Formats: sequence, structure tokens, C-alpha cells
Amino acid sequence: MVEIHNLMANTDQPLGMDSDPPFHETYKTLFANSIDDEESRTKISQNDDRLVIIEERDPPLIDLSRLGLDEVEKEGCKEEIAHAAHEWGFFQVINHGISKDILEKMRDEQVKVFKQPFHNKCREDKFLNFSAGSYRWGTPTATSLRQLSWSEAFHIPMTDIPTSGAFNSNTLTLSSSMEQFATKVASLAQKLAEILAEKLGHESKFFQEHCLPSTCYLRLNRYPPCPILLEIFGLMPHTDSDFLTILHQDQVGGLQLVKDGKWVAVKPNPEALIINIGDLFQAWSNDTYKSVQHCVVTNPTKERFSAAYFLCPSYETVIESCSKPWVYRKFSFREYRQKVQEDVQKHGYKVGLPRFLI
Repeated sequence: MVEIHNLMANTDQPLGMDSDPPFHETYKTLFANSIDDEESRTKISQNDDRLVIIEERDPPLIDLSRLGLDEVEKEGCKEEIAHAAHEWGFFQVINHGISKDILEKMRDEQVKVFKQPFHNKCREDKFLNFSAGSYRWGTPTATSLRQLSWSEAFHIPMTDIPTSGAFNSNTLTLSSSMEQFATKVASLAQKLAEILAEKLGHESKFFQEHCLPSTCYLRLNRYPPCPILLEIFGLMPHTDSDFLTILHQDQVGGLQLVKDGKWVAVKPNPEALIINIGDLFQAWSNDTYKSVQHCVVTNPTKERFSAAYFLCPSYETVIESCSKPWVYRKFSFREYRQKVQEDVQKHGYKVGLPRFLI
């Protein structure tokens, strides 16, 4: 859940024709200060660990249909989920209960939304019936191109989904597809969270009680083609500030994560959803499950789309490690979010869990 804050645009002024969103025009100072010298670019390439991909690796692939088989298969599947959350912090799931039809319809409607003109997307409350502030792009706090995320997104609370969609039904029919997708993915998130809690010896209803539709949300993402590969991320390296995230991505690729101290590229699997552990689950599990850094790298010619569901608690929810000795002190989700926002404003990046170490 990297911080991509709203960038207010005056739609009465020229927005620039070079890109949509108008990254070049808005961040022209950063581009003017960027490194243009080819020799310097070569040095960056040689010393940038983001670009040193040792190999393309597949996170663990888990068949969730085994949860409906005999007890041995069911427990084996649960063990694989917990092991992947501990060793990788990322895993893929197939036979997850969300049909190909639902996923394809969701993607089709998502593409239609992002293909709207920039000034329509900026008027999300009037044009799309989303809450004001849903549309976010770029990184207003960026002081260099390395801090700029070359992407745009709609952040949509689950409670807003039934009423979302364009007023012009001939142009967009987003609400129905999004509601089908959200209902299924929210149920899957609860199931996985319960399994992960159970494998820690805590068969509680913590997630059902604290991660409600009013606190969870979808984020629809688009990563436009970017001509400057060496300096700009589609999404800056970050960890997610939730319990867990479920990602449906297209086949363009670009997702990278840290494994064994190295950045590795994740090959898209058309049958799988990607699950990753967030900071809150790492703290709640007392570091048993890992929230690992990940990013999206840019593509010079292709745009990339993804949809992510974030399992989040209310701001008042207190996060307390489920075993002792505690690695982290108790903190509320509100306090955590405030610290993240303060750090992004001050440093340009998120510090995260180290702020709460005992």
C-alpha cells in the first residue's frame, strides 16, 4: 500500500499532450534535473540492484482446491500457505474460486475507465460517481525521478462499490463487474487470513471482526508506457501497510520482489492470483510471516493493468503480536498510517515497521 497521494490538477489549464496522465509537464523540473549523460546512465545501471535480476523466479504456487479434499490434503495445503508466507511473503494461488469470466469482465471495465480523458478521471466524483480523492497518480512528494511512480490508480473503498460507475451507462458498466470481483476476493482474503492465523495456533475471528467492508478497499492500477527505464519505477519499492493483499495482474509483467536479499522478477501466470503479506500481519505474527519489499518496473512500449484488494482493519484497531517475546510494541492502525505519511512527506519513502520495534 505504497503512498501515492492525490495530485490536484486544474483542468481548466492545458494538461500537456505528451502523456496521460501528464507526467512530463507536471514533473518537468525533475526531468530537467535528471541524468542525461550516457556514461552516467551506464554507471547507474551497473550499480542499481533493482536492475540486477539474478533470475526470473516463480513464488510458490498453491492449489486451493486441496482445501476441499481429505484432511491430509487440506492440512498439507494450509502448511504450504504458512510456509510460503514465512519464506517468501508472496505466493500464488490457483483454483481460488474466482471465475475467469469475472476476472476478464473486471479487467475489461477497468481498461475502459483508464481510457477516459485525463480531465474526466480527475472529476471522478462527477464522472464516475467515485468518492472525491479516489483518483491518484504520480508522486507529489518526489524530489527526484527515482521517487516518482509512473502510474495512476483509483482507490475505491468496498462500501463505495455498489454505487460506483459512470452516469453514462452506454460508456461504462463498471459497478456490477467490480462488485462481483470484490465480493469473491474479499471472501478469499478472509479465508487465507484465517488459515495463516490457525497455523500460528490462533483460531480467532480477529479478521472477521476488524477487517470489514468499511475498512477494506480495491485499487485499480494502470502503468502507462514509460520511455525512461533506468530512473523511473511504475511503483516504487515498498511493503504493503495492510494484513494481506490479493493481486490480479495482466500478462505484461513488471512485478519484482526481494528474495534472499536479491530482486527477482515474477513471471505472470494467467491462472493465478498473487497473495502477499503486509506489515500488519508481520507485526501480528511476531515476524513469523514476512512483509517483503516489492515494486513494479516500467515498460517502454506496453501499458500494464492490475487490480488489488487490501485487507485492512479500522483505524482504531490495535495491532499486538500474537506471541511473546514481542518484537514490536502495540500500535493502532491509525498511528501506523500517520507515521507512514509523516515519513513519506519528510524522507520521500516509508520507514514502516522498524518505527515500532521494541
